[in-house]
Amino acid sequence: MALKRFSTVAFLTLTTWAAAGGLAIAAPVCGNTSAGFDRWVQAFKVEARARGVSQSVLDRAFADVHYNLPTIRADRGQKSFKLSFDAFMQKRGGQSIITRGRAMKRANAALFRSIEHRYGVPAGPLIAIWGMETGFGSYMGHEHTLSAVTTLAFDCRRSDYFTDQLYAALKLVANGSLSVNAHGAAHGEIGQTQFLPKNVVLYGVDGDGDGRVDLIGSRADALASTANFLKGHGWIAGQGYQQGQPNFAAIAGWNAATVYEQAIAYIGAKIDAP
Repeated sequence: MALKRFSTVAFLTLTTWAAAGGLAIAAPVCGNTSAGFDRWVQAFKVEARARGVSQSVLDRAFADVHYNLPTIRADRGQKSFKLSFDAFMQKRGGQSIITRGRAMKRANAALFRSIEHRYGVPAGPLIAIWGMETGFGSYMGHEHTLSAVTTLAFDCRRSDYFTDQLYAALKLVANGSLSVNAHGAAHGEIGQTQFLPKNVVLYGVDGDGDGRVDLIGSRADALASTANFLKGHGWIAGQGYQQGQPNFAAIAGWNAATVYEQAIAYIGAKIDAP
């Protein structure tokens, strides 16, 4: 669905009614530059408070939030997804992921057997995603997570989508799953396989049995959560995951770029091959 775009100069008088008492509240209005960002944040906080987010969570979550230019640059510059398959594989180090991925599969054989038994997802595609997203946890990004998500919620291009992500991030702050100082990828992705906040809420699981979900510090949590995501997007145990096979659609749920989906399927098959 196309998003309406609003001028950052002509601030429209939109209102929404809080559930309690019929109080009129100015609705946050998106922008395409940093102009109006602080005003948007203040309006969002009023709206969030009316929707039941505690003041203490809002105060903590937004204490260091700022308009994040690197996030906007990354959002506007996702050119690698327009490459051919061969060029994409070369740019993203596909052969290196296959080689290292096979070693990772051997080194973590018991973990991957456990995950496949529980979720029906074999090691290959999980390792492919793990390697593609963060180089097996070696680089998870350095952008302030709450600033990244808030910036994209304010930005008109996908404001509704990322406002939903921002509410999920606040839920994670409230339950202690996300530090207000957390840093990660440019779009606010979290952890070793790069979950957006709402996907942490929906699919994050405790893979190592320590009683908490830690997608940053625990590879077991990150990989089990990724398998749970794929299962939640229709993965069928024992079925193929190449293009045209039943489980390819679950990979498409992870990333909508066709060349990415093809790369994950190809790399995963090479890792899973005897």
